[in-house]
Amino acid sequence: MRKIIVFLLFSSLALAQNANRKFESFKKNNQSLEVTTSDGVYTFQPYSDKIISTSFVPNGEKANPKSHAVVASPQKVNLKITTTPTSIQMATNGIVVVIEKMPFKISYLYKNKELISEKTGYFKKDNHEILDFNLDNTEILYGTGERVLGMNRRGHRLQLYNKAHYGYETHSELMNFTMPLVLSSKIYAVHFDNAPIGYLDLDSKKDNTLAYETISGRKTYQVIAGNSWTDLIDSYTTLTGKQPLPALWTLGNFSSRFGYHSQDEVNKTIDKYLKDGIPVDAIILDLYWFGKEITGTMGNLDWDKDNFPNPTKMIDDLNQKGVKTVLITEPFITTTSSKWNETVEKKVLATDKDGKPFTFDFFFGNTGIVDIFNPDGKQWFWDVYKRLIQQGVGGFWGDLGEPEVFPSAAITKGGTADEVHNIYGHHWAELIAEGYKKDFSATRPFILMRSGYSGSQRFGMMPWTGDVNRTWGGLQPQTEISLQMGLQGIGYMHSDLGGFAGDYYDNELYLRWLQYGVFQPIFRPHAQQEVPSEPVFKDIVTKANAKKQVELRYQLLPYNYTIAFENNQKGTPLMRPLFFEEPENKTLQTVAHTYLWGNDFLVHPITEAGKKSAEIYFPKNNTWFDFYSDAKYQGGSTANVATATDHIPVFVRGGAFIPMIKTIQNTTKYSLDSFDLHYFMDEKTTNSEGKLYNDDGLTSNAFEKGNYEILNFKAISKNKVTTITVATQVGKTYTSKDKKANLILHNAPTASQIKVNGVVTPFTKESNTINVSIPVTKNKPTLIQIQ
Repeated sequence: MRKIIVFLLFSSLALAQNANRKFESFKKNNQSLEVTTSDGVYTFQPYSDKIISTSFVPNGEKANPKSHAVVASPQKVNLKITTTPTSIQMATNGIVVVIEKMPFKISYLYKNKELISEKTGYFKKDNHEILDFNLDNTEILYGTGERVLGMNRRGHRLQLYNKAHYGYETHSELMNFTMPLVLSSKIYAVHFDNAPIGYLDLDSKKDNTLAYETISGRKTYQVIAGNSWTDLIDSYTTLTGKQPLPALWTLGNFSSRFGYHSQDEVNKTIDKYLKDGIPVDAIILDLYWFGKEITGTMGNLDWDKDNFPNPTKMIDDLNQKGVKTVLITEPFITTTSSKWNETVEKKVLATDKDGKPFTFDFFFGNTGIVDIFNPDGKQWFWDVYKRLIQQGVGGFWGDLGEPEVFPSAAITKGGTADEVHNIYGHHWAELIAEGYKKDFSATRPFILMRSGYSGSQRFGMMPWTGDVNRTWGGLQPQTEISLQMGLQGIGYMHSDLGGFAGDYYDNELYLRWLQYGVFQPIFRPHAQQEVPSEPVFKDIVTKANAKKQVELRYQLLPYNYTIAFENNQKGTPLMRPLFFEEPENKTLQTVAHTYLWGNDFLVHPITEAGKKSAEIYFPKNNTWFDFYSDAKYQGGSTANVATATDHIPVFVRGGAFIPMIKTIQNTTKYSLDSFDLHYFMDEKTTNSEGKLYNDDGLTSNAFEKGNYEILNFKAISKNKVTTITVATQVGKTYTSKDKKANLILHNAPTASQIKVNGVVTPFTKESNTINVSIPVTKNKPTLIQIQ
């Protein structure tokens, strides 16, 4: 008996926190708990029943309330604190914190299961401040920002320092977007609410330890629990902010390259799209818009009038054609640029220790950097954007915002370079978003950014995966990156379609990348100049195949805009890992090569040359149908599927409603007056629902203002009769119109009769489908009965 007692005591001490940390006292403050120890004070603050924020302030330090990530206010919760001689328990209706007094230990539980516990807790080592935690030996870890490591990031010690990786392929430990956020296969997350650079150690020593290491700053973290993955991400994005609904045009096709050298080249390129009938909604101008040369001109931030003699007319002409103009901008002001003297005089640049502009050399020249943490610097930069918006510019590309080069000796009003490095792109996006709210409040901004931080989604940031190599190896990790970033709230992470870096010329690779791009958040072919990225400059066969992909992207706009709305409401990513469907299925926890696009599409990109077939797992809860052939696959099974050259394997969930339109030239022609409604009948799915979100596609906060409509679809199958209901929910300020839909029934049994609102209605039968025309009225539901 004595041996057992000694063993239990040893086990407890092994899991205890810092042996020198002694519990002293506690007190409840309104909706929080304060615990004083021998070396500092812990504050536990519930934000909801699923979120607890924990802050530790060591003796001799002051609390720092400034968070760059968190925007939510703590909700009032049913908080219950109970004590025993050996412990204190702070319980909400969900998450529970247990503080053991001796030896001191903090544990977090949800639904009577331990999520995580502090190990040593806070300590200092080798110029770093560290918070560490106990993991169990089974959990898989996700997060830490943008990396190429495989879905399971456990076993790595990863730097938190945003840095570009030019020409990466199948492995990259450090990229443009590092985030102090870790998610577990146990469906919880830990967010370290601190901006300075550091490391995340995800059990690299194989001792079941998670450690956050930083050079300075707050010792604050949030533990977030969830009932499901969508629930967890909803809570996290409630804490750090939801992504605004983007303008509809941003879901269309972009004409983009590095870069267009002149006004004439811009006009001829768009005219070629129109001539070839390839849909396009925007053209992106790289750095030649402000300079003839790559080096020495960065920071001009105004038109090179030799090559763009009348930019206002150019922009206006493009707008008349339904095409937006998007301009690249960077935060670097080179000493040879036209704005250098102005920025020095107005004191809007980061400085050295003597208060002089901090200058340094990098690829683009000798430069300073705008201090966006200085209110004057922020205003100066916004005035540049404001002038361009007034000229008609439709959106902005923020490049090099890691920042690409930012020496540690630089000083900003927000702190040293190393203290603000990882939040530079975050606050750069913020100044643009806030400027729009103040001066162009009716407009939804388009902010294409290469770098950011926890919560950057709330500024409407559309990040991309950096300068990927234009090879099959470059294509292969793209799904992993977007799926990981979607888990971290960044729902619009996308890639340069076709690949960016290098002169590798491979039409098969190009088309496979575009085929994947149809089912990624932003459709934007982009590349270095050596090989054109635009479909219009490809050979006849490649152009024709590329055109089909662009057209499909536009046909899916109603579905894609609806899942963008879901992201806006709940933070649910557009691209979703398969473990969303089956969180208990351990074999799916590291799968990235197949994913869900929204709720109802299953997508498997082809990432190898000449691949004739693909092995695909079909999630168990539904039957799945080939989007192109209607071939049926049973849920819970794996099949070897033959591939086709003109599309990648894509499947639709049984019971799904997929709204689509006919191809349009650009989104100025978008209309739901007449649309196709595909319904995939499934004998295993007797009840299903779907929806279609609609507004003007342009006005900010349309949903919040009641300026929207939602078409709700329901299907019930019983006694060999399937009843479909289509009902319109109209916002209080929206003017809805009656519509006509072509209902297309897939996998339909032989129908003897179809009634629409009680009236027998003619229908047509094709090889795999039944088509029937139905009215969609704003005042009453439409009832369709298939017998």
